[in-house]
Amino acid sequence: MLNCFPAGVNIAGFDFGCTTDGSDNLSEVKPPLSALGGPDGAGQMSHFVTKDNLNIFRLPVGWQYLVNNVLGGTLDATNSGKYDQLVQACLNTGASCIVDIHNYARWNGAIIGQGGPTNAQFANLWTQLAAKYKSQSKIIFGVMNEPHDLDVPTWATTVQAAVTAIRQAGATSQMILLPGTGYTSAGTFVSSGSAAALAAVKNLDGSTTNLIFDVHKYLDSDNSGTHSECVTNNIDGAFAPLATWLRSEGRQALNTETGGGNVASCESYLCQQIAYLNANSDVYLGYIGWSAGSFDSTYVLTETPNGSQDTALVSACIAR
Repeated sequence: MLNCFPAGVNIAGFDFGCTTDGSDNLSEVKPPLSALGGPDGAGQMSHFVTKDNLNIFRLPVGWQYLVNNVLGGTLDATNSGKYDQLVQACLNTGASCIVDIHNYARWNGAIIGQGGPTNAQFANLWTQLAAKYKSQSKIIFGVMNEPHDLDVPTWATTVQAAVTAIRQAGATSQMILLPGTGYTSAGTFVSSGSAAALAAVKNLDGSTTNLIFDVHKYLDSDNSGTHSECVTNNIDGAFAPLATWLRSEGRQALNTETGGGNVASCESYLCQQIAYLNANSDVYLGYIGWSAGSFDSTYVLTETPNGSQDTALVSACIAR
């Protein structure tokens, strides 16, 4: 499906209001669409494709937003229609587009399948999204953003429910991204047990075709992505060990969140990290920077272009 090493940028805004406990304040949502009064996310994606040769965008959105706060409910026509405007703008660029549920494996503080929403309620969401986008070969399904602090084998059962729902809804060949615990950190993907548990997730036919591990890695001092300076290229501590495991299992991963400040340390370390991912493209399918969309120049990790001008980090490392 991806005929060129994927590289791109997150286009945030529909996830604004989501917090790490899975709550979502819908009043804080800021659609990155000029038609909805926000920034020109469509123009940003067009810029990234034409100027920077990028070919994949991740489009985070809150679960609550899509169903207008009705757990287990149908997609809200108004809200899901607004989000679809961003999805269609992405597809119109010819890039691959990740539908990313940005809820940290939770709904309002309670873990999916572990005392919170049932696996069936989560699967119902994915049934609807997969049915909506099953005919779009460039759509990628991002099961969940950054699960954390949960029972990993139980979480793998939840992920399996989502995968089964997506495939049964008719999205039989699109890529699905499988996230682990620990905020799906590449550095702990194996040691946390996520790798082994998620390796057992299968398609309807028992294969693992297009079931790709979803990993994140920041380069600041605590891997939080909240500091402007970078201190590591993550090669020895994360991506090289994970590459060894991926090769041993014949599997692949996609780094869907990474980035740093627009400073010299991040330009150095992120370029090194990306060079490693490029050199190991048998197991790493690509990288997606965090973030553009509704972020402006006040955000420490901004990758939002200023007109036709890229940020320093995008220009140095992410563009190609």
